[in-house]
This record gives sequence, C-alpha cells and structure tokens, in this order.
Amino acid sequence: MASVVEYKGLKAGYHCGYCDSEEGKVSCGMWAHSMTVQDYQDLIDRGWRRSGKYVYKPVMNQTCCPQYTIRCRPLQFQPSKSHKKVLKKMLKFLAKGEISKGNYEDDPMEPTMEDTVAGDFGLINKLDIQCDLKTLSGDLTESFDSEEKKKGKSPKKGESNEFIQSQDIEEKLGSGEPSHPVKMPMAPKPGKGADLSKPPCRKAKEIRKERKRLKLMQQNPAGELEGFQAQGEPPSLFPPKANKSNQPKSLEDLIFESLPENASHKLEVRLVPVSFEDPEFKSSFSRSFSLYVKYQMAIHQDPPDECGKTEFTRFLCSSPLEAENPPNGPDCGYGSFHQQYWLDGRIIAVGVIDILPYCVSSVYLYYDPDYSFLSLGVYSALREIAFTRQLHQKTSQLSYYYMGFYIHSCPKMKYKGQYRPSDLLCPETYVWVPIEQCLPSLENSKYCRFNRDPEAVDEGRSKDPDRLQVFHKKAIMPYGVYKKQQKDPGEEAAVLQYARLVGQTCSERMLLFRN
Repeated sequence: MASVVEYKGLKAGYHCGYCDSEEGKVSCGMWAHSMTVQDYQDLIDRGWRRSGKYVYKPVMNQTCCPQYTIRCRPLQFQPSKSHKKVLKKMLKFLAKGEISKGNYEDDPMEPTMEDTVAGDFGLINKLDIQCDLKTLSGDLTESFDSEEKKKGKSPKKGESNEFIQSQDIEEKLGSGEPSHPVKMPMAPKPGKGADLSKPPCRKAKEIRKERKRLKLMQQNPAGELEGFQAQGEPPSLFPPKANKSNQPKSLEDLIFESLPENASHKLEVRLVPVSFEDPEFKSSFSRSFSLYVKYQMAIHQDPPDECGKTEFTRFLCSSPLEAENPPNGPDCGYGSFHQQYWLDGRIIAVGVIDILPYCVSSVYLYYDPDYSFLSLGVYSALREIAFTRQLHQKTSQLSYYYMGFYIHSCPKMKYKGQYRPSDLLCPETYVWVPIEQCLPSLENSKYCRFNRDPEAVDEGRSKDPDRLQVFHKKAIMPYGVYKKQQKDPGEEAAVLQYARLVGQTCSERMLLFRN
C-alpha cells in the first residue's frame, strides 16, 4: 500500500522547548495518513522525524536550535565507564535489591520531552481534526478500486478499511489503528513464563554446569569453544575469543549476566506492537497510560489536562507506519512498538520505538519517577542498542540505532553524543559524518554543513517534480498532469517545496493528497 501524506508547509515563529525562545522555532511538516516503513526510513535519512502521525523537518539554517539527526553504530558500540556503572547498578538492584547512593537526578543522558514537536500537542490535535480521514478514506478506496480494476484485479474485502481509518476523536479510543497486527509470540502474564528479550531462567544445576565449563575454558584457552554458549542466551555478535581474563565484557554480557536463584527482583522486557488489535497492547494500555501521566507530571511538570488519554494516544499510540512482516525481515516484523519494562509484574518504563528496514528508531521513553535511581533513560538506550544488534543477526541490513535529534546548542540534549561511535546527518547533502568530525564546527556555529566536499550536492534531490505522485479528486496522477488543472500560483510553490524536502524517490512513491 502506498504512503499518503498531506503537506502542511512551513511553520515559523513558534515556541522552542530547547532554548525557551518564544518564536524561534521553524519547521516544515506533513500529516501522514499512512506510511510504509521504507518511506519513513528514507525520510529520516533526510532529516525528518515523526511525533504521532505528524512528520516534521526543522528548517536547519533558520530555526533557533538546529536539530541534527543522530545515529549510533551498534555493531561497533562499546559501553563507556558510565554506561557500565548503570548496567551494574541494575544488576545489583535485581540480585540483592541494593539501591546505590549518589545523585542520580543529575544523571547525564536522560531523555527529555522536548524531543518531539516541542511537545506541540495543540498543533497535532488541531491537525488531527482538520485532516478529515473519513472523506479521504472513501476517495482513496474508490481510486484504488478503479486502479485494481484496470489491472484486472478485484480489491480484497476489507482492504479499504485497513488502508486508512478515521481518527475521529469522538470514536472509541484506538479506532484509527492499523488492522493488521504484527504476529508476535504472546508475552507471558506478569510473573509467569519467559521474557522475550532475556535468556530464560536456568536451573541451579545448569548454572553450576555453566560455571564448570567456564572454569575448564579458562584452564584450557585453546580448547574448543563450540557448545559453550549459555543456553537460551542471544548468540554473541562477536564470536568469543579464547577467554582471557582481560577480555572486556560485551554489552550483552553486562545486560544478561545470570542472576542468583533467590534474586530480589525480576525484570522482563516485552516488545508489544502498537495496535489496539493486539491483545497484549490492549490489556496493558491503562497501566501504560497511568505511567505516562505520572512521568509527565513529575518529570515535565505537565498539568493533568495536558496529559490526557487523547494526547497520549495521539502522541505515542497513533503511528502512521503500516506493520509489515516480510520473510527476510526481523521475526517481530517492521512497524511501531512499545518496549515495556516489567519489574516484578508491574510496568516501570516504556520505550516507544519504530523498527525500520535499516534501523531501530527511538521515539520516546517514559518511566516511573520512583525508579529514577536506576537511570532508566540510559539503561533503556543500552537495551535498545543491544536489541538492534540482536535484530541484525537475522536481518543484516538492520544495523543502526537512531536516537532522534542531537542539539549541540542545548546542554540537556548533548547526552546523545555519548553513545559512540555515532554519526550526524549533513543538513545539505544528507550524508552521514562521524560526530567527532562535526563537533569542532558546532562549537563555532549552531548551523553547519558537515560534508567537507564543497562540490558535493544532495544526490537524492528532486530532479523531476513532474513525476511526483498527487492524489486529487479520487484520482492518482503525476504532478505534470495535475499542475495543468491548477490556477493557484501558491500551489506550485507548496508542491515544489514538498518535493525538495522529501527527495525524488519518496516524491514518486508517496501520494501527496491535495484538495
């Protein structure tokens, strides 16, 4: 199914949550009625980002706080000293219930709310009401039906409803969710069964056997290593070398270190598709929502009326991404997910992520402020990096972890640069440049072109706007045909601006809705 977007144009002079300027923020945006994971992957590789169904791109050379897309390279990632501290702190807490002393409130690398459209719920709500999907849905269905008839195919029953559903506020919560849930192994009920993202609990006998094997391995470093893989543990990304005592522990070793049988706490991480069709998502919704309210009010001092069910659903449960489950993709499929952290049968944190063809993209994190001492912002980012490495084992092109935007001019947002190696996206040529090469320039100027080749241009730029796909009056047509019917000079400027920002490939694949 094609992506359908409604371009909203330039939005200038609004409040910036990073520097608190009243009218310094400038961005362009579009409402995504539906979007394929490949189109969204290509858009974030051109500096776009989504907040709910609103997809926006900062105007980098005009906005007060330029937001550079940042990605980490998990395959080469090595946890820093402070990362290891956080992981050890979690293990101590789980094993013995130990709570480390120290000022955890000032922990670096805690995500902030401002990594959205400046928390601009007002705008998203307004757009949600403006973009009346009921009429659009009918129009699209008709046009696709006629396209299918031309090709001699009859549309599948129910396909029209799946394509786009009404976001009408009055309707039952969640009616606008994709109707095809991702096939996921059913996660266990709290306190029962296995954790999807952790090695299964092992019997004491097995643990003793494991220790014996490791001892033998240390005594005989040249011995065969086959068969020593801890049972049920994700196979290590980097094949184990002869076990020397000075070998640094991998990220997986630090996360999945086996706990004693009488551990004080049990943590499990569950991956749940963002879909009200999914029983796991549905059954945990109210607990997840209560956690979100508690987090927003305590950490961001939001008044209760700004973190209602409608805001929560629009912002974190409403995604334009169509779930896809191709045979060569990850077992969980592509799309939007909530990664829930269950401690002793209750949710203490939720990481909202998108799983895309080349990356895991972090959208947001909310957690229980009572557990701030566990540095859940850092812990969840490290788990997401490890998760990306795990997905890479089956789907080799999926090898990056996107952390949203890096804002060098905002001290609160610099924490993202501490997950190395990482790259920033050049805002002019859309090539990735190692962050170390970018930092000196950013010290001198808020806005920088990172590509050092002065001749380099944006290779994916819009070269032939006439081939852009427009959806107008129940018909799909190239822009070359559509523009002949238009008399409004402003219309051409808007369409060409959209084409320049999304690039040639997306402009030919996505349908630009014009009324």
